[in-house]
Amino acid sequence: MTLISLASQQAEVIVTELGMISAALMVLWLYLPGFLANTFAMMWGKWLPKTGYGPWPIDGGRNWKDGNRILGDGKTWNGLIGGALTSGLMSMLIVMQMGEPTAMSDTSATIFINPLTGYEGNWWDTGSHLTSAFILGTFLGFSCLVGDSTGSFFKRRRGLKREGDVSSKAPLLDTLPFAIMVFAFGLLFLGDALISANNLLIPMVIIVIITPILHRTFNVIGYKIGWKDVPY
Repeated sequence: MTLISLASQQAEVIVTELGMISAALMVLWLYLPGFLANTFAMMWGKWLPKTGYGPWPIDGGRNWKDGNRILGDGKTWNGLIGGALTSGLMSMLIVMQMGEPTAMSDTSATIFINPLTGYEGNWWDTGSHLTSAFILGTFLGFSCLVGDSTGSFFKRRRGLKREGDVSSKAPLLDTLPFAIMVFAFGLLFLGDALISANNLLIPMVIIVIITPILHRTFNVIGYKIGWKDVPY
């Protein structure tokens, strides 16, 4: 039995035992550092310039051929790099608390499963579960922010850029690209680990569907505590 079939088989067992809703929550837990990367990027984008460094817009202030900015001032290198690395630190802290994962075949059906389950032998396996967790979280954070920037690019091509306190009125382009990108990158590039098992696809779709609600909730919280200038 190959590792990849073992990961898929174990994922199927876990989904069956948990039920689809609990399995979706498990997927959200596995990918949580990636899903929070936008929040971390927002923090870096807001706080780092107060120290006199940045912001450094990813598009360098350049316009696309339609006359609109490529991405806009809201997508910065300090947010991209800082957000991704903070996701890596979060993943490392999670694994630090959970310890090294059990063998794939011994993994219990639980929402709070170790994100490193089945990671051995994959490209992000460094031989240390903590540094492997950091690489995993950074990768998930980066994929989220690439998806977010992709959504911003298409919003601006449609003229749906945000102006001050006025919403761009594009909630799906604000949310779905980063969620889809996180899961797509996970399935395509994380090898034979449980986190990338194909049998988690349906729970992933469930999370994508409810992501606009989750994103709105996080943004309102960020606005209330002063991390965001607007609640969207």
